[in-house]
Amino acid sequence: MKSLHPNNLHNSDYNFTVLKEKYPKIGKFVVEKFGKETIEFSDPVAVKEFNKALLLAYYNIKYWEFPDTNLCPPVPGRVDYIHYLADLLGNEKNVKVLDIGTGASCIYPLLGNAVYNWNFIGTDIDADSLKIAQKNIDNNNLGNSIELRFQKDETNILKGLLQPNDSFTAMMCNPPFYKSEEEARGANRRKSRNLGNNAVRNFAGNSNELWYVGGEKAFLHTYLYESSLYPKASKWFTSLVSKKENIKSLENSSKKLGVTEFKVISMNQGNKVTRIACWRF
Repeated sequence: MKSLHPNNLHNSDYNFTVLKEKYPKIGKFVVEKFGKETIEFSDPVAVKEFNKALLLAYYNIKYWEFPDTNLCPPVPGRVDYIHYLADLLGNEKNVKVLDIGTGASCIYPLLGNAVYNWNFIGTDIDADSLKIAQKNIDNNNLGNSIELRFQKDETNILKGLLQPNDSFTAMMCNPPFYKSEEEARGANRRKSRNLGNNAVRNFAGNSNELWYVGGEKAFLHTYLYESSLYPKASKWFTSLVSKKENIKSLENSSKKLGVTEFKVISMNQGNKVTRIACWRF
């Protein structure tokens, strides 16, 4: 955990004394291993309750509910993207962010508002996810800070969604990784085997969260192309990129589309290495 962003509150060991005090429900999931308190990270129920505890204890997010079929985003990793985005934006005031694929958890808008008081518009192609996200917004009294929009055409990302007067400080995105439902299910099974159990729900996720025709590379290139159609809609366009090889192809395409600055921010989260691609016109 030591390799998270320096401003990340979760850089040291988790303080279960604080978590149990703030969110007593987590108590029944706490176990002791190697002389330390922890939870079973292979247990999907424990993982969800653990993230609820983090949200309440450190970000004052009192309500966070969504179906088990939706992804449960890990708070420490998600808030890392927020901190690195803040570094990119520098001293920008009145920050407004478009979160592409906000999902039922609405995790990036909730965290970005809690940590930096940013305003957000979250988008998704799943109307049911947006209804659940709206409940998370309303029950945390954030209706004035976070707005949601439905993308009717799942082949588009920005087209048909942006309005003429839209002006964002940044756009952010955690794109689907897989090319098909079959590929996503295969990865799900491997994760379960590696943890030595069959808790597939721990790696839940509906189709639009996990896969996109053509996979991450196709999604990123669609996003890049559509950003070139609206170059003034945002000061920065950004996205997480899980596969290193997709960065070079994205950068090469960006030059042809008139991008004036392209940069990559590395994020090291324990054994996991990911990166944020950032570009502007």
